[in-house]
Amino acid sequence: MRSLTVCAALDPEELRRLADILQTSRVEAGQTLFSEGDAADALYNVTAGTVKLYKLLPDGRRQITGFLVTGDFLGLAVNESYAYTAETVTAATLCRFPRKKIDALMDEFPKMQRRLFSMASNELAAAQDQMLLLGRKTAKEKICSFLLMLSQRAARRGHKENPVYVPMSRADIADYLGLTTETVSRTFTQLKTAGVISLQEGNKVLISDMDAIYDMAEGC
Repeated sequence: MRSLTVCAALDPEELRRLADILQTSRVEAGQTLFSEGDAADALYNVTAGTVKLYKLLPDGRRQITGFLVTGDFLGLAVNESYAYTAETVTAATLCRFPRKKIDALMDEFPKMQRRLFSMASNELAAAQDQMLLLGRKTAKEKICSFLLMLSQRAARRGHKENPVYVPMSRADIADYLGLTTETVSRTFTQLKTAGVISLQEGNKVLISDMDAIYDMAEGC
């Protein structure tokens, strides 16, 4: 897990200095870590569990902008306030770094600064992928792409890529993909009926035909 976090680039002495300022906490599912507009006084590293990020539109609608898992970083802010709300999907464990203290460490340890820059670049790439999902794909293409994203993310973390762990609710998936909850449920049913996936206990989705999922994700 360490290789995926902000700690990856640090030597033992730098890790010790970082450990001096971090606070580890376990948060139950459905809890808000911080809200859009709150003072951005801390950064977080997810070490277990799943966290969702979202923004509220003026009319009250919600747009989920990402799901974060082990190794992911959150809380980076250009200004003095958070640009989104972070809420736990499952019980999660996080490392919390006071912003002023980690800013001081980054000045002292350039490797840490470069690592954060790399993680921010990954966030940008993920945002670009989601723009493609929202703008150009059908409902079935979106769901297949979403399942593949979760599968590939699990594989990068050394977990089984299939079955896919899907802890998010249908409403959360809908707000991430720009669909209605009914469309998400109907599309899962269509994929199940076609024999492409099967739903398992423990919020897992078994991809029975990986080639078909790839083809449908690409609109083939």
